[in-house]
Amino acid sequence: MKTIEQWFSEYGESHQNKTNKLIHWICVPSILFSIVGIVWAFSPVAAWALMAITMLFYFKLSFKLSLAMIVVFAVSAALSQALGAYVLQASIAIFIVAWIFQFIGHKVEGKKPSFFEDLQFLLIGPLWCLGFLFRKLKISY
Repeated sequence: MKTIEQWFSEYGESHQNKTNKLIHWICVPSILFSIVGIVWAFSPVAAWALMAITMLFYFKLSFKLSLAMIVVFAVSAALSQALGAYVLQASIAIFIVAWIFQFIGHKVEGKKPSFFEDLQFLLIGPLWCLGFLFRKLKISY
């Protein structure tokens, strides 16, 4: 299994452009929330199970980033709960708009999305955003 630094290095190769990075810092968390919301709309238990399974992958990479991801998932679940009957429609709309912007960002970047090479990069994106925040705050991960 790759280290977190290896994942970030590979992910970062297609995320060098300032505009693309900004788009990703907004859209990756939005997509994560929307996926939680879509699953939540059908079954909150399934959403919690999906988050728990994802956490197994994250804990293998970084304990500190995983703790932060627990907070991200908890906020996503709380927002999904708060949206009530509108969670599915809102989540689908967010999902579509955020992915459109993601592809615009990669068009600006001139490189294809990382997940075209390895689907695991879909899980790395949220950690990459948190890793950036950790680096800015000078927190090791």
